[in-house]
Amino acid sequence: MSAIPCEQDPDLRRQIEQFAEMLKTQAHKLGDHGLSEKDFYASPIFRGAIQQVRGEISATMREKREFVQHVLNHMEDRGFIASWDRTRRGVLHDYVVNLKSQRTAIIDLKGCLDGDNTKLFERPNSADEFVIWSLCTNVGADPRRNAWSGVHTRISAEIIARNQLVDGLIIWDMMCGNHWAFLSTAGVG
Repeated sequence: MSAIPCEQDPDLRRQIEQFAEMLKTQAHKLGDHGLSEKDFYASPIFRGAIQQVRGEISATMREKREFVQHVLNHMEDRGFIASWDRTRRGVLHDYVVNLKSQRTAIIDLKGCLDGDNTKLFERPNSADEFVIWSLCTNVGADPRRNAWSGVHTRISAEIIARNQLVDGLIIWDMMCGNHWAFLSTAGVG
């Protein structure tokens, strides 16, 4: 059984792969760059444009932050937590949650777990509980592969190598809709 209860739509995966292949082989026909096919693919234009678009899409955290803030507001309104706040710029975590038990939970917000940013976490000294929360909004990503890759090759490796304690991992993948997985790593690290 997988930790993620859904899987990627094979038809969508096929369409994405077909379009990606068409983009790789036909991109030289787009735009007004004035280069031959060979010169276009040898130039930095294609790779630079792909990286720029990829960066613009993955860099935006606004929607992810709004989603988390709605969840935390709901939890506060219902009395599940005492309060919460965003952290200041320059720290590796995103939210401080004051629990009703007087304990402090620190949340580090991530994108898809198969990226290198998953390895960038540090449990603050002020954390009674430290949670990594993944919100994957990449429709082309495979939810099960992301969870497996993030847990087995990134998070667990950092827990072991740096003796870090991670108390919980929340995974939300837009392909799964409202399916959530909570994997506790309590006692590990």
